[in-house]
Amino acid sequence: MDARELTRDEKKKIRSLVTGMCANYDRESGLCLPLDCACYMLHKCWTGAYCRYFREAVLPLDPELQAALTTEGISPELRACAVCGKAFLPEGRQAYCSDACKAEGNRRKSRERMRKMREKRPGGCYDLPPPKA
Repeated sequence: MDARELTRDEKKKIRSLVTGMCANYDRESGLCLPLDCACYMLHKCWTGAYCRYFREAVLPLDPELQAALTTEGISPELRACAVCGKAFLPEGRQAYCSDACKAEGNRRKSRERMRKMREKRPGGCYDLPPPKA
């Protein structure tokens, strides 16, 4: 894998993940607890070697960043969720980022399908049967 320089956004995301989610980071001293020195990931400028704990436990919390940092060549295509618009890594033909968005998307599709069906019906949906003579 060819090393490349990290973008400003990638550095910002790494910093926020380390300071917010890494169990080995001590907020008071700013040190990595197992190494007892400054956290390596906070001052990282190039892709390549990552802290093992960061790579295995913290990086999966941000799939977009994980895809950008761990793939070779072109990063896999991210999709926008059809409901909320959030970017996510699709598995197959997945269109929604979560089960909640999937439920909302199915509700919207069902609503639209029923609306079209009612429009096709002659006379509307609340017509009474013709009176008997």
